[in-house]
Amino acid sequence: MKNPYVFGFLPLITILLFSLTFSVFTMNKAIELFKVIGVYSGMREFLSDLELKLFLLIVLVLVYFMLFSALKLIAETIHEIGMLFFSKDLEGKTISQARGGYVIFFGGAAISAVGLQSIQLLLLIFLATAFIYFIYVVFKLSNSMSLLGTVGLIMFEIIVWSLFLALVIYAIIKLYNGVIASLPFL
Repeated sequence: MKNPYVFGFLPLITILLFSLTFSVFTMNKAIELFKVIGVYSGMREFLSDLELKLFLLIVLVLVYFMLFSALKLIAETIHEIGMLFFSKDLEGKTISQARGGYVIFFGGAAISAVGLQSIQLLLLIFLATAFIYFIYVVFKLSNSMSLLGTVGLIMFEIIVWSLFLALVIYAIIKLYNGVIASLPFL
C-alpha cells in the first residue's frame, strides 16, 4: 500500500529552492547596483558585508517565495477548473495520479543552482521544468480523458495562461508609462 502523502513536502522545498536561487542572483545584482550608485558604502556604515548580504537575501527569498507560491496557487486553480470542464473523473482519482510530477519540479529546483550567475539560465530552467511537468501531467491525465477532453484541457490552460501573462505585461507597461510621464525632466 502506497502512502498518498509521500510527495506532500516537495512543493514547499521546491518553492524554497527556486526562491533561494533567484534570490542569490538578485542579491548579487543589487549589491553591484548599490556600489555603482554609491549607496553601498553608506549601508556598510550600519551593517557589515555579511549582515547586508544576509538581510538582502532574507528579504529577496521572502519576495520570491510569495511570487512562486502565488504562481503555484494560480496554476493549481487553472488546472482544476480545466479538469472540471474537461475530465470525466467524478471521484478525483486523476489528481492524485499527477502528484508524482512534484518530483519534476523538485529536480528542476535542484538543477537551478547551476544557473546562479545567469538570469536567462534560471528562467530557462524554470520554464523547461514547468513545460516538462505540464507534459507529464497531461500524459498521466490523458488515460482518464477522451482525446477531445485532453485537447480541450491543453487549449484551456494555454489560453488562460496567455491571457494572464498579457494582463500582467499590460499592467507593467501602463505602470512604466505612468511613472515616465510623471517625471518632471521629460
